[in-house]
Amino acid sequence: KGGVKMLLPLNMAMLKFFTSGKEATREDVQEALRADYGNLKAFSDKSMDEALQTAFSNGLIAESRMELVDGRLKVYYQADGDMINTINSYVK
Repeated sequence: KGGVKMLLPLNMAMLKFFTSGKEATREDVQEALRADYGNLKAFSDKSMDEALQTAFSNGLIAESRMELVDGRLKVYYQADGDMINTINSYVK
């Protein structure tokens, strides 16, 4: 059926992305969400980094590892089973 596609708010879509349990960087999240959210101001690298750090600070995702790539720190995030359950209880 046609109609309007209801999108989750960006931060919730970002959290929902991690319910797969797979490890991902900010770039991975942006690539996955670009089609629906790429035109938002909050989709900038800086804003997305801040959103991921906030989710990390709130215990919804974990920093799984870090790499230095071309002199820049690349942070990988991942959600474990408890984190996934918490995210799924808030984001339908």
